[in-house]
Amino acid sequence: MATLKKLRFKVALWLWARALPVLAWKRSLPSLLALTKPRAAAPYQGLPAHYIVRRVKKSTRRPWVMRDRPCLREGILALRFLKLAGYEPSLHFGVDRESVRQDVLSAHCWIVLDQEIILNPPTPTMVEILIHAGDRLLPPSHAHATLSQG
Repeated sequence: MATLKKLRFKVALWLWARALPVLAWKRSLPSLLALTKPRAAAPYQGLPAHYIVRRVKKSTRRPWVMRDRPCLREGILALRFLKLAGYEPSLHFGVDRESVRQDVLSAHCWIVLDQEIILNPPTPTMVEILIHAGDRLLPPSHAHATLSQG
């Protein structure tokens, strides 16, 4: 049974990794994040979080499109599939404070699970600006208090 679950997971992840750039085309951030909300109740329950993250990295390592946004692509996929496995991850967004004075703003996102960064750690110069947790967008100062209240 576990082998069939892993196979279903790998196929679904592969398909989502290829479809995400098309789905993300000209979509707002809230609309894009809505794609991470699972319709099924944890069909990949029991798959370890580190396994899911490793497979997400592997499925996105040679992108044809969305090359300039690898952390967003990996973050959206990891968020979706961790939720489908019954986890409660959060996707954190930040900007590089050094890039504020430049022509192009440098942004990044990373996944946190159980207060531990498990995918795409930010650099020390990143300033957290937004968190997607519990299917809501929250400012960083309110996210932890809101989540701990349920």
